[in-house]
Amino acid sequence: MVFPLTGRFARMILGVVLCFLSTTAGAGTVVDQGGRTIVVDKPFSRIISLYGAHTENLSFLGLDREIIGVARSDSHDKRFSSKPWFSYHDDPEKFLGARPDLVLVRPMIERGYPGLIRRLERSGITVASLQPATVEEMYDYWLSLGSLTGQDGRAAGMVADFQRQVAFYRSLTQGVTPKKRVYFEAIHSRMKTFTPGSVALFALEAAGGINVAGDAVSSRGTNIGNYGKERILSHGKEIDVFLAQQGVMNQVTLGMIKNEPGFGIIKAVRNDQVYLIDEMIVSRPGFRLLQGIRTIGEILYPELFGALAE
Repeated sequence: MVFPLTGRFARMILGVVLCFLSTTAGAGTVVDQGGRTIVVDKPFSRIISLYGAHTENLSFLGLDREIIGVARSDSHDKRFSSKPWFSYHDDPEKFLGARPDLVLVRPMIERGYPGLIRRLERSGITVASLQPATVEEMYDYWLSLGSLTGQDGRAAGMVADFQRQVAFYRSLTQGVTPKKRVYFEAIHSRMKTFTPGSVALFALEAAGGINVAGDAVSSRGTNIGNYGKERILSHGKEIDVFLAQQGVMNQVTLGMIKNEPGFGIIKAVRNDQVYLIDEMIVSRPGFRLLQGIRTIGEILYPELFGALAE
């Protein structure tokens, strides 16, 4: 559902976007997380993306034709199934043979495969390492993708539209009291959750949920934190809903959660309020995070969010 952006709120959003654009590294430049200052003399038009979020966001910006290669995991997405796939394990010659002018990676790839990055750069190929950790950084990230590809206007519109829809979703539960208290599982086998500031918890809070694990501490600088069964069970009586992302990162089932030794004391487990959510819509810094907010909202407050589909 889309709502018109008008009046004072529209001017406020536009002001935020213009202010952000004017204080970024400068017109036609992007500074990535590897410290590179990339001067964009002309939009990059032959792009290999080695991270699914990059691929998805480029597609959202209307750049399907400019994407000439994707990560192997993206090749299973029907939108990109016809694209050649690439991996950071590949010989650099495979990349060079495709003649990209930009290769998009994330810091994990740059740290793990510096030889590949150096080889690409020595061959004149621009490499940009980007991966936001928070929603505020996500806006910056979208604008950077827009600058790299000549889609500044679309990227700014993407930020404004996202913020507008999030504001609407937040308004749905503004008067709800008490709000549902939630434990949001990131990795079941290690009893890990998401840390405050992560995009997953942003989605939960925008949908009106209260995170019971607000004291989770980041593990190795990521948005995932060790929590442990003992701490989860200490909140057992107050957990109204137990959410778990499901996908490559967390190959979990409802049965695994419900039958986990000790979890029987968790209120949500006793009341059959355990739900799995596709990790693609809650842990990736993309526009589909709105789908994650709405999905969580339909679980927590079906009487409010369920009506949106009518």
